[in-house]
Amino acid sequence: MQQTASTFLEKSEQKAADLGHRRTINFNIGKYNTAVKSGKLQFTELQTARERAKNIKWRAIEHLDKYLEEFEMQFTKRGGKVIWAENTQQVQEEILAICQAKQCKSIVKSKSMATEEVHLNDFLAKQGIECVETDLGEYIQQLDGEPPYHIVTPAMHKSKEDVAQLFTEKLGTAPGLTPEQLTLVARENLRQKYLQAEIGITGANFIIADTGSVAVSENEGNARLSTAFPKTHIVLVGIEKVLPSVNDLALFWPLLATYGTGQQVTVYNSIFSGPRQEGETDGPEEMYVILMDNGRTSLLQDTEAREALYCIRCGSCLNACPVYKNIGGHAYGTTYSGPIGAVITPYLQSMESYGHLSYASSLCGNCTEVCPVRINLHELLLHNRHKAVEENYTSGGEKMAWFGWKQASLSRRMMNMTNGKMKNFFMKRFFAKAWGDDRELPVFAPKSFNQMWKERKKH
Repeated sequence: MQQTASTFLEKSEQKAADLGHRRTINFNIGKYNTAVKSGKLQFTELQTARERAKNIKWRAIEHLDKYLEEFEMQFTKRGGKVIWAENTQQVQEEILAICQAKQCKSIVKSKSMATEEVHLNDFLAKQGIECVETDLGEYIQQLDGEPPYHIVTPAMHKSKEDVAQLFTEKLGTAPGLTPEQLTLVARENLRQKYLQAEIGITGANFIIADTGSVAVSENEGNARLSTAFPKTHIVLVGIEKVLPSVNDLALFWPLLATYGTGQQVTVYNSIFSGPRQEGETDGPEEMYVILMDNGRTSLLQDTEAREALYCIRCGSCLNACPVYKNIGGHAYGTTYSGPIGAVITPYLQSMESYGHLSYASSLCGNCTEVCPVRINLHELLLHNRHKAVEENYTSGGEKMAWFGWKQASLSRRMMNMTNGKMKNFFMKRFFAKAWGDDRELPVFAPKSFNQMWKERKKH
């Protein structure tokens, strides 16, 4: 078994048995579900809105080359610079080159899953460059030395008591502070960072082809501060985030807000179309957009799986998934967790190392049901399973076991060759370890229904 798969199973067992952890995330997800129900009321025809959004993303992804080139042309017209990066190493090298050219020692960064994907904070720290997270949830996670737990709410697994204790340990605050007091402490610590930083880094929720713009949604204003004070603004964004027109934001901003946090609209929605122009009073002197592939074109190449690129990173499929709600985000060991992470990570990393994630699903279809752009996630999980078998990433023993199971299941004569006692022995002998200590194995009756029916007919 791959090391990543065995680690995943080990972490999953630990988290599933941790009742305190499960209680915290289910409490937070419960609050999310209540908010989303209220947020959906803003749509008179929600299903039509979702279908329209899926069609727009379909057009964007099917003509991705055209829209990316249009974005580059429009963005560079206003003095912006576009960099194309194929993989993690290229992203790191390009950002480091900009930092060295600016003699940068301090960076402020707003919440960005793309930067987590390339492990940017750790890389810059090794180069002697401080990169500070300014989103409160990300700031908490950075203090604790942990990656984000969730796509939207990075510290979802922590209670307010956990955060208060963390601040006491790391920042020397008085124990037992309220959430409001903790927020004020973070604000005070981050305020000077904004003034000191030479470079601000953000991700992008969307990039707009026809205007050459970058759209960023947030609830704290940290992204605006990260782009207003530093002289240089770097945007790192996956190539799939493109939308054809700025008019599409009228649909995608409310959808993202509703399915991401249950709001009608996110508190701060910003559109950046390049560096500071003549006559403008604030903004960066230089602005770079790094368009990152990092495995996305391999997903694009798979015509069945490419609809996973429609994802707007709202996190709703994580909150709906019974597996995620029991094992949490860190068990996955990937940047993107939950159903969408299980679908895309084998393409972004490798099917050999991460194909096991597609088996971590009940296939209940709840992820598909809640997706705002109607990605058929449960079908894509099955597609990945099929792909893993076709590409020989499953063990020979597993293949033999399923072959034997199939032959027996298709043959009534073979099924009736042994009684219930022998079948139960077989299940305990070969499936007990895989089934787990916390679940009971199915118990076979002494006789099958087929046998009892034949006996009844005789009498």
